[in-house]
Amino acid sequence: MSDSGKFPGWHGTTIVGVKKDGKVVVAGDGQVSLGQTVIKGSARKVRRISPGGHDVVCGFAGSTADAFTLLERLESKLESAPGQLAKGCVELAKDWRMDKYLRNLEAMLIVTDGADLFIITGAGDVLEPENDIAAIGSGGNFALAAARALMDSGKDAEMIARKALEIAAEICVYTNGNLTVESIKKNKD
Repeated sequence: MSDSGKFPGWHGTTIVGVKKDGKVVVAGDGQVSLGQTVIKGSARKVRRISPGGHDVVCGFAGSTADAFTLLERLESKLESAPGQLAKGCVELAKDWRMDKYLRNLEAMLIVTDGADLFIITGAGDVLEPENDIAAIGSGGNFALAAARALMDSGKDAEMIARKALEIAAEICVYTNGNLTVESIKKNKD
């Protein structure tokens, strides 16, 4: 049990988004941990949704049930505003921050439509990361540092994301090398 007496929950993962040369790749590891125990090594934490016929790639860290709730809400927001990722993200963040139920959800999201790349948090943040790299989760800082070091290499977005997660998995005990990788280019309207 945690200090607050709450169930410790499922945690630990690494998600990284890399935008380079007109392509965005979101990659995530597959480890699900409960405390110090690996419960599952092949979870799929990166998904493609298509609200209103516009593809969006999402990666999540934190509680799986909470993340799925947020993904459903995001999909609904994007169906109301097709092709407007920033607007949908801001609307989700506002709801997440203000709604009594949603406010208790423990997850973070990386979302992209191939043009924009955002991190959405429960604090009401919709962040457009610098250097075209987004990273979240327990190994996020390791993956972020590795991806930044690789951006000037000749590697494409997918190779950078894969290598960044490989490095994070070597350092973070809550990250494994079982990857899910989704790529997307800017939607053509």
